[in-house]
Amino acid sequence: MPVISMFYGIIIRMYFLDNQHHGVPHIHARYGEHEASVGLYDGEILAGELPRKQLRLVQA
Repeated sequence: MPVISMFYGIIIRMYFLDNQHHGVPHIHARYGEHEASVGLYDGEILAGELPRKQLRLVQA
């Protein structure tokens, strides 16, 4: 799974052909022990959780 970006301890990845789990284009964000799938269109969390500060950075 390729790493798209790394900043402030957050790692952004995108799985190839991962449209079966959530049904919308999304990325996977990991920060420490937290991980979440975030939709590309609206920035909403599809699964998992991130601390609020890190979620705002991912959404930006």
